Amino acid sequence: MKKIEAIIKPFKLDEVKDALNQVGLKGITVLEAKGFGRQKGHTELYRGAEYVVDFLPKVKIELIIEDEMVEKAVEAIRSSAHTGRIGDGKIFVSQIEDAIRIRTGERGDAAV
Repeated sequence: MKKIEAIIKPFKLDEVKDALNQVGLKGITVLEAKGFGRQKGHTELYRGAEYVVDFLPKVKIELIIEDEMVEKAVEAIRSSAHTGRIGDGKIFVSQIEDAIRIRTGERGDAAV
């Protein structure tokens, strides 16, 4: 099993969710996040005063999937979250040793 974590722009969430549904993924977890990468935030003007916005709004998507679904899921996220501009986000893939469904006690792929 693998865990995919993707940090994307908030307005791309619906497109990413739809793309993941189309490749057959069963569920995702979505978290609101703030952060910055290479773009280092930006400067805004409020009531005549300039201030720096260091942390930009982002959305973090997490999903645990079977190994054979990883490439489909990564490509679905990458293509649907892409705008071509700085700050599009990142995708991280990591190994999961085990998963346990609390309700039934199922383990491994059956719990996902």
